[in-house]
Amino acid sequence: MNYKIKSRIWIELDDKEFLGEGKVRLLKAIEKTGSLSKAAKSINISYKRAWQLLDAVNKSSNRPVTINSVGGKGGGGTELTPFGKSLIEVFDDMNKQCWKFLDVQIEKIKAL
Repeated sequence: MNYKIKSRIWIELDDKEFLGEGKVRLLKAIEKTGSLSKAAKSINISYKRAWQLLDAVNKSSNRPVTINSVGGKGGGGTELTPFGKSLIEVFDDMNKQCWKFLDVQIEKIKAL
């Protein structure tokens, strides 16, 4: 028998999802590409969906997660604030610690 644990972590604020794997994936893509549209393409979601996800995080946060610059000769862009980068780090650490815990728990099941 091959037991598996399935789990997803998200953070809620006032009963609404504030941050989860999809939003963190988008934030990481923004950090990598410097652009919301490029980030959306890189993770295969529409620009509209990416904008909605980012807008939801920024509106529910007490600090900005991204900074947008308006297009022009060099083009616009989106970059993460230090707070946005910290959110990714904390979320990734929580997720990692959760999986470590779950790995120990599944070993208990296997030992039965």
